[in-house]
Amino acid sequence: MEWSTAGRALPGQDVSGDRALVLDTGAGVLFAVLDGLGHGAPAAEAAQRATAILTENCGEPLDVLMVLCHRAMVETRGAAVSLALIEPGETLQWLGVGNVDSRLLTLGPAGTELRATMLLTGGIVGYRLPSHLQPQTLPIRPGDLLLMATDGIVAVGPESLDLAKSATAIAGDLLARDAKDTDDALVLAARFRGPCP
Repeated sequence: MEWSTAGRALPGQDVSGDRALVLDTGAGVLFAVLDGLGHGAPAAEAAQRATAILTENCGEPLDVLMVLCHRAMVETRGAAVSLALIEPGETLQWLGVGNVDSRLLTLGPAGTELRATMLLTGGIVGYRLPSHLQPQTLPIRPGDLLLMATDGIVAVGPESLDLAKSATAIAGDLLARDAKDTDDALVLAARFRGPCP
């Protein structure tokens, strides 16, 4: 995997409630992007609680991880949470509650193409968790790019992304170009290079 994150707090704030986490589960790589409601210290506290839970329990299934995050954030503002697990069998599982946008992009004959968009479930992790949490599974191919962004980033179409660039450049370019001035902002870009030999 090649991955990178880029983020910043709401202008005028010292801390961001947007967090990204990348963990080796032993059976794959777990990517998490969390957007604590609002901004500032209360949003950061909610995201930090979820980050700790994910780090301690990263080998659990995605739906279980979402429930554990919910329990950990009950006394906080809560957060939007999207999780993605890339497994050795060249599969991607993902699950999202709230509005952290996640897309799978590929390089096609005409340039960058959108392969899939995560179906998000309404709710707030820590406040109102949906009763039915069903991760989606799809194949992933070498060269595919997983792009996850909080709502502090203006939604962008695949045609504006250059997949020839590194994950670091893609995340940095999106933050610099498409971050809103009214919220925390964070982008995670992860390219699947192929299964380990």
